[in-house]
Amino acid sequence: MSNEINIPDNLSSKQLVQLLFDFIHRTILHHSHWYSEIRHQMGEEKALSALDGVFKKSLPIQLNRFSKALGFEDKGGFLDHLHDLPKAKLLEWLDVFAANWLANDGIWFQEVEFDSGMNDAKRCNDSCWAQFSPIEARLIKNFLGLTEQPGLTGLKQALNFRLYGRINKQSISEETETSFVFQMNECRVQVARNRKGLDDYPCKSVGLVEYPYFAKAIDERIKTTCIGCPPDSHPQDWYCAWKFSISES
Repeated sequence: MSNEINIPDNLSSKQLVQLLFDFIHRTILHHSHWYSEIRHQMGEEKALSALDGVFKKSLPIQLNRFSKALGFEDKGGFLDHLHDLPKAKLLEWLDVFAANWLANDGIWFQEVEFDSGMNDAKRCNDSCWAQFSPIEARLIKNFLGLTEQPGLTGLKQALNFRLYGRINKQSISEETETSFVFQMNECRVQVARNRKGLDDYPCKSVGLVEYPYFAKAIDERIKTTCIGCPPDSHPQDWYCAWKFSISES
């Protein structure tokens, strides 16, 4: 066996690409662990505040380095090149990122399910959404520049900017001044199961975490009521439906 110590400089191009994505993977994990540890030691509000600050400070530094690495510094930077892409291509990228997110989520679920069973997988999934849903809401709220209490109008906007919003078909109905009904008309996960002849995945337990936590993070006054979600029976035109309401006062 050779005692020679390998270094990245000696890798093939294919191996370097693999290492590149491994670096990205580690960066995401480290980023997540920072948030989780601050949340554990200092509370959720401190962690969310830190997350906001870190993203604002870190993003321009990273984009500047990407620009230089890709040779864009003489043309206005990395973002300017992205701005020049056709809008249809940028929307396609959003769809790809959203689909990859969902695939990764499903792989995590199956990893636990195959190792420890469905109950443990559902328990981990529900707990994960209890943490992720308010974070996603907070990030969307910042992106859209919503006020502290944007009401139902703000929630309707925010629902369109969820990762799920790019890969599922959803709609809003039964609108009043104090409420509206949100329907998931086509769910990528459920459609795939139905195509294989499988029953709906019983996702109500996670929905009872996901939707109320998201709505509360957008506006703490909003109340969420489940109209129906598998394993509940449902009509053909939606898989799950949720009523969001707010007090007139």
